[in-house]
Amino acid sequence: MLQEFTGAQRIAYFSMEIALAHDIPTYAGGLGVLAGDTLRSAADLALPMVGVTLASRAGYFLQKIDSLGRQIELPQMWDPAVHASPAAAKVAVQIERRRVWVGAWVYRIEGLAGDCIPVLLLDTDLPENNVEDREITHFLYGKDSAYRLKQEIVLGVGGIRMLRALGFQIRKHHLNEGHSALLAMELLNRHKYPQRDLRPGESPYDAPAVRSLCIFTTHTPVEAGQDQFDYAMVERVADGDFMDMSEVRKLAGEDRLNMTRLALNLSDYVNGVAKSHAEVSQRMFPGYEMHAITNGVHPHTWTSEFFATLYDNRMPGWRHEPEQLVRIEQVPDQAIWDAHANAKQRLLDRVKEMTGRALDPSQPIFGFARRMTAYKRPDLIFSDLERLRAIAKQRPFQLIMAGKAHPNDEGGKHLIEQLHLHIRELADDLPVVFLPGYDMLMALDLVSGVDVWLNTPLRPLEASGTSGMKAAFNGVPSLSVLDGWWLEGCVEGVTGWAVGTAEICCEADDQQDFYSKLENKVLPLYYGDRAGWIAVMKGAIGKNAAVFNTHRMIRRYATEAYM
Repeated sequence: MLQEFTGAQRIAYFSMEIALAHDIPTYAGGLGVLAGDTLRSAADLALPMVGVTLASRAGYFLQKIDSLGRQIELPQMWDPAVHASPAAAKVAVQIERRRVWVGAWVYRIEGLAGDCIPVLLLDTDLPENNVEDREITHFLYGKDSAYRLKQEIVLGVGGIRMLRALGFQIRKHHLNEGHSALLAMELLNRHKYPQRDLRPGESPYDAPAVRSLCIFTTHTPVEAGQDQFDYAMVERVADGDFMDMSEVRKLAGEDRLNMTRLALNLSDYVNGVAKSHAEVSQRMFPGYEMHAITNGVHPHTWTSEFFATLYDNRMPGWRHEPEQLVRIEQVPDQAIWDAHANAKQRLLDRVKEMTGRALDPSQPIFGFARRMTAYKRPDLIFSDLERLRAIAKQRPFQLIMAGKAHPNDEGGKHLIEQLHLHIRELADDLPVVFLPGYDMLMALDLVSGVDVWLNTPLRPLEASGTSGMKAAFNGVPSLSVLDGWWLEGCVEGVTGWAVGTAEICCEADDQQDFYSKLENKVLPLYYGDRAGWIAVMKGAIGKNAAVFNTHRMIRRYATEAYM
């Protein structure tokens, strides 16, 4: 079954989460969606890759919202056998002095021209394992730090062993975030100097050889967001032959096992996911050369059928070369408006079906959907309810929100409760809807159906962000804080509008600028100048979608990191 994939050298792309399809819950958010988009572009461009991730049989979680606005988390079970084929191999890893067997499912991503990328979904739910070990690959980001470490052993060490068992020839290993950094330790064990050639005190490992095989993409601009494990727990859980603890302490930190440090020390090529993020990462990790490859989104996946049809008719070839979208000016304004109106109506139909609320298609809709956590500031728009009411009374608008908070993020879950409180407080003045169960399918309806996309993170904590890129493919401009990709994508009044400045400033300044732009720039243009509004829609397409896509991104990885 895998012979078509094992004959040539490939890039192995490791990611704890990969968004394969909206109904396969092996993703939690932006990291997984980026991974899926990366592999979809690789398939479109016939770049030989293989994805490695976990089966996550219980998914991230199914989100429900109770009558008080509290998030309820339920397992989101799925059956890999329905979507993938079993791989003809099993490998073992050592966890807590037990042999844990790892199987794999093979999922095929098919590109537009018929080329395929295989994705290995590692699975410990095997009859050979005990009940506890069978659940290691069940819950994405679930339970405690010991559970997470077990998952990262399966991903990194088990992933390398599975590729080898299945006959894959791997040229480079691309670590998408630090979760898979233990693969470098496994590679280190495969690259040892002959003992007879060592001088006293010399490391027995050929670290340069391992570094030449590894590429590391970091996504986290704060140290608190990096996976770190206490060594007492590491020695209890990861007691296998792949962990030389003295070497680990040299490479990953003396006090704690820092997966980001481990990846940095065993990768030749390291990059951030936006120019600003690379600069932040360089300051965090002096002494390492930090490159910048700004993220993108997969063109075909994130373009609504209405705009895709329009592009097919006007700019054939855009799916393979999205840079052709720079020619959007040749498309009549009415065609742009009609495509958006159709996408907007589909979103309104979804809202009516899910909530019973009938929103007004003649009024602008603002969208905010992402992981619900404090630094994303989903509550910034509600900072001054009286001013918000006054703006809405002068020029009515509507707001749709969605997003999940991690089950252990009490602050994020409290934010969702607060959003629902604000929804009730504003009920007579501003229609606000929260859609539970945010997934890829809902995301497409949102980024294509709203009129303006909002993103209001606390600077400089947004490494990149990709939701605004998805909106751009559908002619939806952004009103966003200048952080991450938007520092590169924002042309004021042309592709959208900036909130605040590129400098870090106080919360009050961001609030004031947000309300000012909303009241004095965005809403007057929408209501008073249809041609001017469509010009901004075209700006989002021709200047953002044409650039911020994974076709451009993967071509840069291919030429700068993989070769």
